[in-house]
Amino acid sequence: MNTAAASISKVLSSSLDRAEKARQIAEVIRNLRGYRWVGIYDVGSEVVSIIAYSGPGAPAYPLFAITEGLTGSAILEKSTVVVGDVRNDPRYLTAFGSTLSEIIIPMLDEKSGAVIGTIDVESERANAFSEEDQRILEECAKAAHPLWSAEC
Repeated sequence: MNTAAASISKVLSSSLDRAEKARQIAEVIRNLRGYRWVGIYDVGSEVVSIIAYSGPGAPAYPLFAITEGLTGSAILEKSTVVVGDVRNDPRYLTAFGSTLSEIIIPMLDEKSGAVIGTIDVESERANAFSEEDQRILEECAKAAHPLWSAEC
């Protein structure tokens, strides 16, 4: 378990409410490698909604249809989506004008396999996410998975 995953587990075991846990987890992930913005979302049957974020501002779309944007692709594919330059991807739903790279990690329900949440990491640099970034962020997502359980 990497240090960030250990920090996430510690946050999850705290007595904080769910939104504050999500905010602190977003902050842990953002500080991991100096990412500009991290959002943590719930995925419902029709909409995606922000739980918390860490970064310079709230997203332009705190609520959007599950079929929209790169998040919609991650939900449909049930796998991580990495885009090196969002300006060249028609799926991109502009949340911040300065975003150039984005990675979205879907959280799957262990029983049904449905996507129940996402972690969205954005950078103002093109091609900001390496294979190592993806591996580390997916480890963080595994550690954060209990945020979507009934106990949290």
